[in-house]
Amino acid sequence: MTPPLPLPASVDAVVALLAGEQYVCDRRLATALYLSLKLGRPLFLEGEPGVGKTELGKSLARGLGTELLRVQCYEGLDIAQTAYEWNVSRQMIEIRLAEAAHDLKDAADRERLGRTLYDRSMLIERPLLQALTRARSPVLLIDELDRADEPFDAFLLEVLAENQLTIPELGTVHAEAPPITLITSNRTREIHDALKRRCLYHWVEFPSVEQELEIVRLKAPGASERLARQVVEFVQRMRKLDLFKAPGIAESIDWVNALVALNAIDLDPANVHDTLGVLLKYQDDIARMQAGDSAKLLDELRARALIA
Repeated sequence: MTPPLPLPASVDAVVALLAGEQYVCDRRLATALYLSLKLGRPLFLEGEPGVGKTELGKSLARGLGTELLRVQCYEGLDIAQTAYEWNVSRQMIEIRLAEAAHDLKDAADRERLGRTLYDRSMLIERPLLQALTRARSPVLLIDELDRADEPFDAFLLEVLAENQLTIPELGTVHAEAPPITLITSNRTREIHDALKRRCLYHWVEFPSVEQELEIVRLKAPGASERLARQVVEFVQRMRKLDLFKAPGIAESIDWVNALVALNAIDLDPANVHDTLGVLLKYQDDIARMQAGDSAKLLDELRARALIA
C-alpha cells in the first residue's frame, strides 16, 4: 500500500515548505493553504494576473514531492479534454476483429462485445480523472477557471464535493487518495456560487515591496541589491497607474534579468525607455509610460534617493 502523503503540520511548516521551493508566501495565504490541506477542502484563489497563483500550485507539488496535474482552462473546454474520453480507434478495431472472427452471431455475443468496448481499459484518462485514480494524492491545479464556459463550473461540482466522477457507461470512480485541489481565477467572470461554497477562498494580493524584493533576490541573484530595489519600487508605483495590464511578479523578475544582461547599474530614462517591452505587453501601456509616466516615477525614486 502506498503511504499517505505527509502534509505540513502547521502554518509555519507551510511557509517553510514553500520557502524551500523559493516561493515567498505571506502568513494569510499560508493559513488558507494549511486549512485547505488539513480539512481536505479545495482552495479557490482569485487575484490579478501575475500575483503567483499558478506558481503556488507548482511549488506545493514540488515541496510535497507529488505529481502536479494541471487543467488549463479556456473557452470551449469540455469533458473529453479534462476528465476522460473513450478510445474510439481501439473500439473500432475491436469491432472489426469481432466481425472478422464471426463472433457476433447472436444478441449474447453483441452484449459481450458491448461490455468489452466500454471496459476501463478503453478509457483515456485526462487530468480530472487521473487525479482520482492515483494511489498517492496529487496536486490538482484547475488554472484560470474564469476562462472556461459557465457550464464547466457545474461539471466540477461532483469532483470537488465528493472526490468522485460518474461515467455513464462505467459507473462512479471514487478517489483512492483525494487530490489536493487548487483553483485559480483572474476574475474575468464570476464563478458560480455553488462551486465557491465547496472551497476555501483567498484573494491573492500583489506582494509588498519587501516581499517582492525577497522574490527578486531569489529569482534574479545576479542583480545588485541597489538595482533590485529600484526595479521593485518602480514596478510597485507602476501598478497604481491605470494600465490595461499591470506587470506581475514574473515581469519584475524578467526586467531585472534584462537590465543585468545590459550591464545596467541603475535605472535611468534611457534603459527604462528601451526595455519597457520586457515589463509591459500592450503598446498603449508602453506609449503611456514613454509619454511621461516613466519620467515621473523615476523622479519619485530620485526624490527618495533610491537613484542618483
